[in-house]
Order: sequence, then C-alpha cells, then structure tokens
Amino acid sequence: MTWFNSIGNTEIIFVAIFIAAYTIYVVRLFRIAKRLNTTFRPLLFKILLRTLALALIIVALLGPSFGETTKEVKSEGKDIYLAVDLSQSMNAFDIQPTRLEKVKFELKKIVEAFNSDRIGLIIFSSEAFVQCPLTYDQSALNLFISTLNTSLVPNAGTDFGAPLNMALDKMDEIETTVTQQKAKIILMISDGEDFGDETQEATEKVVKSGVQLFALGVGTVVGSKIRQSNGFKRDRQGQDVVTKLNSKSLRKLAVDTGGKYFEINDAQNDVSRLIRAINEVEGEVRDARMVDASANKFYYFLIGALILMVIDALTRRKTLRI
Repeated sequence: MTWFNSIGNTEIIFVAIFIAAYTIYVVRLFRIAKRLNTTFRPLLFKILLRTLALALIIVALLGPSFGETTKEVKSEGKDIYLAVDLSQSMNAFDIQPTRLEKVKFELKKIVEAFNSDRIGLIIFSSEAFVQCPLTYDQSALNLFISTLNTSLVPNAGTDFGAPLNMALDKMDEIETTVTQQKAKIILMISDGEDFGDETQEATEKVVKSGVQLFALGVGTVVGSKIRQSNGFKRDRQGQDVVTKLNSKSLRKLAVDTGGKYFEINDAQNDVSRLIRAINEVEGEVRDARMVDASANKFYYFLIGALILMVIDALTRRKTLRI
C-alpha cells in the first residue's frame, strides 16, 4: 500500500490535541457514571465507535492506494508559425519604442504561453524566409526573436501572400501524426500595409487547408514617420513618409479565413486576448500511452467512518446519553 499524503508535524499536533481533549472527556464521563453509581462499560462501545471513525478519517486523508490499474496519458499540442513583418514601416515609432521592438517584447510572452507547443518563426516583407523552423526549443526561438530587424529582408513593399504560402508549405513538409488541421495555426503580425498580388490566392489556400489564422495589427491610425540612420524616410518628392496602421487589410485576412483580428495601438494591447483565443484552439493528440498506476482508495475508509458515525448517532444508553 502506498500513500498520497504523509503525516507532518501539523497533522501530528492536531491528532495529539484531539486525543488529549477526548481523554479528558472520557475521564469526565467516568466520574459522572461513578457518581450516579452506574457501570461505565456500556459507554465503552460508543467510545470505540468514535475512535475507529476518527482513525478511518485520518487514513482516508492520507490517500491510501493499493491494487494496480492502468491509466492512459496523452500528449497534446499545436503547431504555430509566427509570421512577422520586417518591412521598413515597422520602424515607425507611433508605438513606443518602435512597432518592431514592441512586437519583439510581446512575442516572448506568446512563446512562453505556448511552451508545450511547437513554434516556428517566418520573417517577411516582399519575400518570406524561415528564420526558425517549428521547434520546442524556447531558448533558441527567443534568440531569433531578439535579433529581428528590418535589414534581414529585402524592403520592396509588403506581401502577405509570401509568408502564408511559406507557412503552409513548411507545415505540409513536417512529418507528424497531427490529423486535425485546426491544430495548426498561423499568426500574422504586421502594420497592415499589403502591396502583394498573391494575398487572395494564399488566403484561399489557408481556407482549404483548414489551418487557423490569427492577425495582429501593430500601429496607430495617426501613424508616424519612419526613422532611418540618416534621418527620416522620404518619398520621391522629398516628403517625409508617414505610415499608418491599415487594419482593414488584416481584418479582411482574418475574416476571409475564419480567424480573428487583434491589435496593438496607443490605447490598447490585445496580446492577452490573442493568447486566450489560441488557447481555445483544441490541440491534437501527438502521443498516447498506457502507464501503470496505483488506485487511490480513500473512499473505502471514508465510507467506513461515515457508517460508524451513523451507528454512533443511532445508539442510545439509558443510564447516560452522550
């Protein structure tokens, strides 16, 4: 027999206090019976019932386990690709310190929230690249996140189609037992400025694949200039470029794929809501195995104690009632 709990100093102190108090109570009953000139023996039965009931309750609290049983242990998880926009507009500082730095900070929260899932990282602007394949290694993933900057990708505009196609291709390449496509997720993070021609086609692929898509918009409707090493980015006419959050394109992307849209702006941060939404996606069983385990049979002793307490309550003595 094994025990789920063990008796500690606190339990020993309480048991000792109970025994001392009950001993005083029994001595008092003995004296009363002697004064009334009656025998004390009939009371021994009730004292025995109560003592046994207390002992059974203590045993039940310790969680006795005996006998062998088998238990199925399942391992569930999701595959999540983080697609991060690294176009120059992510250097805008309408979100402090910049849009990209804020994204990097929040990404580490997201990675920590899904430590039992495989997470990969895709970076994109006009083209997409796998920065980190699907992995359980949070340390490596956080290292890649910390090094993100807009110089890692060509900056010739932003195309949502490229990272979507890349994520779908990489998910199809992975040999996995996952049969439920909804256990696969793409999180698109961008300021919403999409100039690509393949977005609609890629969106249709996402819908057909059954992969879940979530979009996270970063920026404000007021927008800001784009800081560069030599000042601010200018257009061909020499005017400062002002980039604004285009939530419309991201919302459309989420709606068209049956996903959800979230936002980080100067007044709100939906990352916590985003994490809850992804958590609601049911993970797929990756591994299941049977293990031997002892069955906790505390309820046998608890039922025995309840029966003794009922018998005690129904038993009456004519000489002295207790």
